[in-house]
Amino acid sequence: MTVYGYVRCSSQDQNEDRQMIAMCELNIPPKNIFIDKQSGKDFQRPAYQALLKKLKKGDLLYVLSLDRLGRNYEETLKHWRILTKEREVDICVIDMPILDTRNGRDLMGTFIADTVLAILSFVAETEKNNIKSRQKAGIAAARARGVQFGRPIKKPPDNFSFLVKQWEHGKLPVRELLMQTGLKEATFFRRLRELRLTKRKW
Repeated sequence: MTVYGYVRCSSQDQNEDRQMIAMCELNIPPKNIFIDKQSGKDFQRPAYQALLKKLKKGDLLYVLSLDRLGRNYEETLKHWRILTKEREVDICVIDMPILDTRNGRDLMGTFIADTVLAILSFVAETEKNNIKSRQKAGIAAARARGVQFGRPIKKPPDNFSFLVKQWEHGKLPVRELLMQTGLKEATFFRRLRELRLTKRKW
């Protein structure tokens, strides 16, 4: 039997120290700890896929919490079954002892563990969706207050219309036009389209 650990953070700037401390306390060799810094929305993660290739019958896999394995309800259940039923690997969720497939191998123990797993997976995905909804609501509220997101909009100079006329009549080279407006070529043509649309409305 080989013991492995799986660690996942949702992004590069998140810290995996708490998960790594838990793995070290279990004396899992560093070479057997697989780390992804990626969203848990699916299982197409480099380290997880590499771990799958290593795991074999009778091995033991530790994760600190279920949401570190995955946040997608259906995908988490699917991969749990792949690991435990098809690969015949044991999984231990450190902060949820009931989700330790080494215990309760009888029918009732398996039923309880599967039920808890389904509930926790559903809760994890629901929370993920709630976070997205709250983020969208927050962004919408901020925009309603006039908060601008993304790069600041580069405004053309006050004499933009005059400079455009000079350019249209061949009196101003495009390079000189861009230099005087302070706009990049793509931005200039966007502002030009906006100017022409405004004139049409008049």
